[in-house]
Amino acid sequence: MKLPDVVSQEEWRAAHEQLLAKEKAATRASAALAAERRRQPMVRIEKDYVFAGPDGPVRLLDLFAGRRQLLLYHFMFAPGVEGWPSAGCGGCSMFVDQVGHLAHFHARDTSFALVSRAPLENIEPFKARMGWKIPWVSSAASDFNVDFDITVGDDERFGLSVFLRDGDDICRTYFTSRRGVEALGSVWSFLDLTPLGRQEDWEDSPRGWPQTAPYRWWRRHDEYEETNR
Repeated sequence: MKLPDVVSQEEWRAAHEQLLAKEKAATRASAALAAERRRQPMVRIEKDYVFAGPDGPVRLLDLFAGRRQLLLYHFMFAPGVEGWPSAGCGGCSMFVDQVGHLAHFHARDTSFALVSRAPLENIEPFKARMGWKIPWVSSAASDFNVDFDITVGDDERFGLSVFLRDGDDICRTYFTSRRGVEALGSVWSFLDLTPLGRQEDWEDSPRGWPQTAPYRWWRRHDEYEETNR
């Protein structure tokens, strides 16, 4: 294993400045891509999907919990997936471990949930083992996974869908998988995938989009208003 060259402080600073310029260009390009994503056409969800939740049937609309946006992770937990029947996919588990405190999402009118084809009797003990608080429902009794191309034949896939609610109407706005999911982790990286974005006034968003000053809405997770927790 050959390590990078060891150079003087001045040489390091010069090389660092060159790299920093490229990083800033990549950040600006990412912001422009997010602005384009916020304007991407949507598709209306016509079917009334019903999932199994720990307290009974849960509709797709219920997963919004009254908020405008929903981030829904398609978690691979089904027959044929590594870990079955006692554990979900290792990669999906690592992904969920990186999701931030839900209060930060709620403060931006966004809910987060998981959905799997595994029955609740498999999901609940595994969720408890992992110590996760994110709502998790089962699509075992519905055709949700098939309709969204998550289950294709015997092949189970993973990914993140983004939904926007207008009253009782629901639209799917975005989907990412594979390395698109690997790049996620911070609250901001998730919000950048949503149609409303971070909702900060520096963003290039359509006229009328909700926006506030950056930094001002950030809180310790136990300091948000009760309705946003």
